Amino acid sequence: MKGAAVTGFDVPVIEAWLPSVTEVTTPIAWERLPGGHSNLTYLLCDAVGRELVVRRPPQGVLLPKAHDMWREYRIIDGLWPTAVPVAEPIAFCDDRAICETHFYVMGKVEGEALYDGKVVSTWLDESARWRAGEVFVDVLAELHSIDPADVGLAELGRPDGYVARQLKTWYGSWNASIGYAQHDDPRVHELHALLSSRIPEQGPGRVVHGDYGPHNSLFSQSGELMAVLDWEIATLGDPLADFAYSINAWTEPGDPGVYGSDPPTALPGFPGRGELIERYAMATGADMSQLNFYRSFNSFKVACILHGVYARYRAGQKSTEGVDLPMLFARIGLSLDSAAAMAADQG
Repeated sequence: MKGAAVTGFDVPVIEAWLPSVTEVTTPIAWERLPGGHSNLTYLLCDAVGRELVVRRPPQGVLLPKAHDMWREYRIIDGLWPTAVPVAEPIAFCDDRAICETHFYVMGKVEGEALYDGKVVSTWLDESARWRAGEVFVDVLAELHSIDPADVGLAELGRPDGYVARQLKTWYGSWNASIGYAQHDDPRVHELHALLSSRIPEQGPGRVVHGDYGPHNSLFSQSGELMAVLDWEIATLGDPLADFAYSINAWTEPGDPGVYGSDPPTALPGFPGRGELIERYAMATGADMSQLNFYRSFNSFKVACILHGVYARYRAGQKSTEGVDLPMLFARIGLSLDSAAAMAADQG
């Protein structure tokens, strides 16, 4: 893909600029990469086979804090010297003579993100799946063991009051979406009040990824985690909230379909949630006595997120082609079922 086929970048300008920040050999082939929360992401392969990734916000009017490429870049730049695997940070650019918006360049990492069971079945055998589970939780434990000040990330966000702010944000999202969704559920209001009254005392703030899961992790075929991707919503906060989000999404066989009909970790060979919880606790020394609170909070959060997505479909703001709206609606209820059950266990 060359020239006019590339959206969002002036290819000759970028290719003239690249040698000033890294070693490349022209000509360069451009390939659009899928995913990435709608950011424009391209794989660049130069004449001798070196691969880079360039990433910028989508075109059009954006919310003030959305698609912050500097935030992503500064995080991978800070974590690059640590044991948390990230893509190599190469350059950040905010020069409007180079591009109409800010963007960054990073190294290409080999591996496969585990989006669903179909990917897992073709990429990881059962022995590799067990290793993938171990290293998945080890990397998160390593991230949560890093003092943000030690890696230049002390100003990434406000660490205190993380759960309270999240509860306020997602409860507001639910209420704002009721009209378009044409759906309310009294459990949301009950859970918001209950969870708000039970927030545990937070320990030291740590970098929290916000969407840490197999879908944002590149694994080798032996099950090693090669890089964690998509740091766009990372901030400073409560590490147990971050861990519980990932544990909820670590689906086991027989779990309700909150995370879709073909979740990656429900296949044979992966360690269960219990093994991962124990491994994280041993690695971090974290007190897990309030884990059900954090799991309930994250199920509440997921219900609010799904409700907002459902509302946008019902409002005609997103195409419903190929979308199973009844299943999406059912997942809202299943998330609330989980939130209520774990809140009851926690009480």
